[in-house]
Amino acid sequence: MSRAAAVVVAALLAACATEPSRPPPAGGREPPRFPSAYYEDLAKHGQSVFRIDSGRSVIVIEVRRAGSLAHLGHDHVVASHDASGYIAPGEGRADIYAALDTLVVDEPELRDAAGFETHPSASDIAATRRNMLDKVLESDRFPFVLVAVKGAAAGQAQQRIPVAITLHGVTRSVDALVALHRSGDNLSVTGSLSIDQSQFGIVPYSILGGAVAVQDRVDIRIRLVAHSLQ
Repeated sequence: MSRAAAVVVAALLAACATEPSRPPPAGGREPPRFPSAYYEDLAKHGQSVFRIDSGRSVIVIEVRRAGSLAHLGHDHVVASHDASGYIAPGEGRADIYAALDTLVVDEPELRDAAGFETHPSASDIAATRRNMLDKVLESDRFPFVLVAVKGAAAGQAQQRIPVAITLHGVTRSVDALVALHRSGDNLSVTGSLSIDQSQFGIVPYSILGGAVAVQDRVDIRIRLVAHSLQ
């Protein structure tokens, strides 16, 4: 790459940052064949079932840069504030989903929490989100990410469990470290896991022949708050 081209790229990536706007919530949309009826039936029969409070829950994905010119790019934080679904601790089961078109990129407080020190511009944030939804996740074809847990140990506060993730039309099982805390009619869940985008048939985004790229592996942190259906 010529020095002039490098200067142009650096200028495009270095404008003053502005706080991204948050897309509207999914508005009650639910994936086809999502097992809501299963959990509602459990609750009707006296089983302990919790519904996720989307407004108090967040899923955070940390996406890091790669490539020979990685210093010209930025690490990014992608977040879902729209997680929905159910948890049945006694059954060792949970089903969660989030609409991809409500994902938010680079909220300042989440960048700070991740320890990211660069300052992407408003246009860079908008382009990152557009490329992520259109070219990487193909959200028009695959509008939801789904997370399913079966066989978790009932009553165990912290455990490593297999989690089935459906993303980009592909389902893969990965291990997650999860902690549950129940207080009366409320349940809080925190967890962390890592996935490789290529596991789901996703090609990590790159430009300039891979000189500025996104790492295949992304780190995910989950914080869910749920309330009893009973």
